[in-house]
Amino acid sequence: MTYIASANRYQTMQYRRCGNSGIKLPAISLGLWHNFGHVDVADNYRKILHLAFDSGITHFDLANNYGPPPGSAEENFGKILKEDFRDYRDELIISSKAGYTMWPGPYGDWGSKKYLVASLDQSLKRMGLDYVDIFYHHRPDPNTPLEETMAALDLIVRQGKALYVGISNYPAELASKAIKILKELGTPCLIHQPKYSMFERWVEGGLLNVLGNEGVGCIPFSPLAQGLLTDKYLHGIPEDSRAARPTGFLQKAHITDERLSQIRDLSSLAVQRGQSLAQMALAWILKDERVTSVLIGASRPEQLSDSLKAPDNIQFSAEELARIEEILAP
Repeated sequence: MTYIASANRYQTMQYRRCGNSGIKLPAISLGLWHNFGHVDVADNYRKILHLAFDSGITHFDLANNYGPPPGSAEENFGKILKEDFRDYRDELIISSKAGYTMWPGPYGDWGSKKYLVASLDQSLKRMGLDYVDIFYHHRPDPNTPLEETMAALDLIVRQGKALYVGISNYPAELASKAIKILKELGTPCLIHQPKYSMFERWVEGGLLNVLGNEGVGCIPFSPLAQGLLTDKYLHGIPEDSRAARPTGFLQKAHITDERLSQIRDLSSLAVQRGQSLAQMALAWILKDERVTSVLIGASRPEQLSDSLKAPDNIQFSAEELARIEEILAP
């Protein structure tokens, strides 16, 4: 059956300007880090992508190594792009990244010009695209001069392979330097993608100020802390949860009694606000005007539907904010 996007797709989503640029991003963006690889069910992730676009999500975020196996998320997205979204390409913001290990040898990792240019060429081929809208350096490289990495991003834009560039996982001081170099090269940094949630708040130690002062957008990833900030773990660790898997970033050891107590207290506050825990956790990040969008993942369409309601209420009273700090205090 031919996919036809909802005619009402732009009526409910909020769009927020990305720093000082001309780009607006949806308050909720969809990340393909998990659930879109060759190990996943194609019919399920196709439904998630359809629901996302039908709901006004115009931004799909990928990276060279997303899968598993690495590269498969881009391949699968490219297939659906060709079959279902071909007529909508100009309504989409598609991003990819390079910076983590992708192929063997000295040129398949980190931040050299050789790696970044080659990786994006591979990503474009996997997705069947002439260009991506945003290309990120995925993590700082301690052994490559920052000037070389930023020059590679500048080159990629001048080659027409990306419209905008960004950085990810850069601490405040290094982000400031990278932004300055890109500005001098004439290819401004559009956006920064850091890890940020109620349980991971390092960005508040200076990075958000840098981005706000420099007019650079911010799109936090893992805003739900790999699913911890959802109703999934209110009663322990479900057998089908990410934490129950033997591999991955979220392990059973991370879910302590203290953490479970915090999750339950936060959930109680969310209920008082008329929100699910996930909705409140996303709203808590979106309350900051320096944040352009939150990048969520979804393993089922129902999860996405729940998160889409988060921007409906991003107002917090002083009492609610104080209560959240009390719950999160170590």
